Amino acid sequence: MVRHVILWQLKDGLSAEEKETVKKGIKEGLEGLKEKIEGLAEIKVNAVPLPSSNADVMLDSLFDSADALKNYATHPAHVAVADGKVRPYTKSRTCMDFEV
Repeated sequence: MVRHVILWQLKDGLSAEEKETVKKGIKEGLEGLKEKIEGLAEIKVNAVPLPSSNADVMLDSLFDSADALKNYATHPAHVAVADGKVRPYTKSRTCMDFEV
């Protein structure tokens, strides 16, 4: 199994209302991939960080294998969410993948 964790910071200049809308879109979009991509065992987005956090959104996902993670990265459904709901609104991305 491979755990895939990403932390994003949203772009500066978004209003509080815009940030909430963006977070909701990221959560719905990514969690909606659960039944669409083979090898994706778990996917959870946390978009309600504590004030002590320096990230706005966290993706925590689990894949059957490293190959399943590679498939996810290029799967059209994932690319559509990334291009439409994530990348336009984020200024930084930190990723860690590891075997569990």
